[in-house]
Formats: sequence, structure tokens, C-alpha cells
Amino acid sequence: MAPTMPQRGLILFAHGARAASWAAPFERLRDMTQARMPDARVALAFLELMTPQLPELAAQLVADGVAQITVVPVFLGQGGHVLRDLPLLLEQLRQEHPGVAFQVAGAVGEDPTVLAAMTDYCVNAAGDAA
Repeated sequence: MAPTMPQRGLILFAHGARAASWAAPFERLRDMTQARMPDARVALAFLELMTPQLPELAAQLVADGVAQITVVPVFLGQGGHVLRDLPLLLEQLRQEHPGVAFQVAGAVGEDPTVLAAMTDYCVNAAGDAA
């Protein structure tokens, strides 16, 4: 019998807000991503104001046997939260879970494909308004 591959996890990391409705598009993104990655655990964590926050969610995934976790900042740019807060959180996670491989992607809004999709939306919105 072949050895089982370590379970992969993907954490979509968003800012958080006071209004619960703010999370709805991120929840849809999580669900759509999970549908495309059935062999991975896809979850949503927040920096502040909402739960789960990144340390608690990562600990839960590790407790569930996830050994490889990629964090995708669902931010438009590499601002202070992505440049300062996230590296500190990742360092803490690496210390608390030394057997887990953590990777971090760039901010989603900095990807050329995402920017192209946003441009298409903006152009189409302008066309719809005319």
C-alpha cells in the first residue's frame, strides 16, 4: 500500500470587518476554491474583527493532520498587514508547529491574472452604465 500524502491546507487570509455581511464574498471564494481542490482543506481566516483568526485556524488544521499549509492573503496589495503583520504571524506559527510546512503567496490583488479580471469587470461596468 502506498504511503498517504500529508494533507494539504490552503488558508485564505482576509482582513475582517465589524459587519458580518462583509465576509460573504470571501466565504464564496473559499467554497469555490474548495470545490476546485477536493484533496485539500480550504479555510478562511481573518486578521482582526472576525473569527477564526489565523493562529487558531492553523492550529485546528494541524490538529486535523494537515502538514502543508499555504496562506493566500486576499488583499489587493502588499500593505502593512501583508508586509508586517503576516510575517510575524507566520513566524509564530512556524515556532508553534515546527513539523508543518508553511508557505505564503503574494497578495491576490498583485497577480496579473487577477488584475486582468478586475480590469475586465471595470470595463464591463463602464459599458453597462453607458
